[in-house]
Amino acid sequence: MQCRTVDSNFKRSPKITALEIKPGLKKLPIGIATLRDIISEGYLYIDKTRFVANLVNSGRYYFMSRPRRFGKTLLLDTLKQAFWGNQALFQGLYLEHNWDWGVTYPVIHLSFAGEVHDVKLLHKRMHQILNKVINYYGVMSNGTDEALLQLLNEDLLSTKLSSLIEALYAKFQQKIVILVDEYDKPILDNIEHIDNAHYARDLLKSLYSVIKDCDQYLKFVFLTGVTKFAKAGIFSSLNNLNDISFDKQYADICGYTQNELEDSFKDYLIGVNLDLLKKWYNGYNFLGRAEQKVYNPFDILLFIDKGKQYKNYWFETGNPSFLIKLLQKNCYFLPWVEGLQITDGYLASFDIDNLSIEVLLLQAGYLTMRNAELDDMLGVMLYTLEYPNFEIRQSLNDKVLTALFNNDNQLLNNKFQLRDALRDNKLDQLQLIFSSFLASIPHVWYRNNQIQRYEGFYCSVIYTLFNAMGLT
Repeated sequence: MQCRTVDSNFKRSPKITALEIKPGLKKLPIGIATLRDIISEGYLYIDKTRFVANLVNSGRYYFMSRPRRFGKTLLLDTLKQAFWGNQALFQGLYLEHNWDWGVTYPVIHLSFAGEVHDVKLLHKRMHQILNKVINYYGVMSNGTDEALLQLLNEDLLSTKLSSLIEALYAKFQQKIVILVDEYDKPILDNIEHIDNAHYARDLLKSLYSVIKDCDQYLKFVFLTGVTKFAKAGIFSSLNNLNDISFDKQYADICGYTQNELEDSFKDYLIGVNLDLLKKWYNGYNFLGRAEQKVYNPFDILLFIDKGKQYKNYWFETGNPSFLIKLLQKNCYFLPWVEGLQITDGYLASFDIDNLSIEVLLLQAGYLTMRNAELDDMLGVMLYTLEYPNFEIRQSLNDKVLTALFNNDNQLLNNKFQLRDALRDNKLDQLQLIFSSFLASIPHVWYRNNQIQRYEGFYCSVIYTLFNAMGLT
């Protein structure tokens, strides 16, 4: 890396000089998203630091989309610790011998992860996030930096961020690193109310647009999120980002590959049928090779922690109700989901006013890429979508069914009847079971929806029932 040595007054968080690693089976990092805690407290860590070196050596401005609970926060914290120069955290990792530890950088780390963002309080909350950074660097040196702390009273968000960047550059005579975690969460938290979503988008856009104008002061910029809003959205003003969401060389930057699972978790998975585990939780494909398909870390960690029981761990932590409403509103023919093909243009057109169900399902983690190929006739890249694994196939379809019924007991009884008929080869009972199943959909749902006029509705319901039971 070509850069000047750090100013002697630049101090980070408490310097880590040595770590004591406890022997034995390491703890599982469930809910732990800071590298310092994982390493210093003896949690298991899958070494992804080679990607940190590659990112910094290859470019300056990046964006990456990944589903929730996929390790984005830990990745950004790893970047922060590297730029802060905390070498002790990287002992035995790839980055230990592939990083210039003689240089450190000020880091502006903005995180919108975790909390639900009330649009009425969003402006105030964004100021609080920036003020946290200002306070940190304003008082970290010997004494107090009044020039920095004066920024706390700045009312305009864009001015506050640009002034912070310039002030840090002047203070440390070093370029600035900007890391933004879950950049789009305030929008997604308000996505069901279009006016609120527009307000959140415009507020964030005014903040992020500063980044491009401050290029001369910046060393490295990385934004993560679930979705990528295009056109009139965030990225119309921040158009210099390299989107690595479906870049082959970063396909497994987050998540666990099969090789990583079998190597790092072998002592945790004794007696586990790895083929069944793979069927349930593997399959996320960000256009890498077959061996680069990944597991969502949350599933694997909870599977081990909960006694190796197969449950819908990741799915149950989310709330796809908005997606279910979109499927119903658009009379979506659910059998189309598997094998559906979309183009680059389709991905690039995604925005608040153009919420493509397929792209939303893809970016949120309910679908994944099966493959990508160039269509010679059309001259475009075609991406084929599919469910990533058994957990998502079963859970999403079950959620759709549940949205149709007021009586969960009746739905469960229909499932049992269908299971027994298929298991006992009593196919003559299927007509009665399906008739009863369709008749149990509440009449009020029909009165409020025109989808029952279409034959595809009944196909979708039967298709969904089979998938919700884990059947093809």
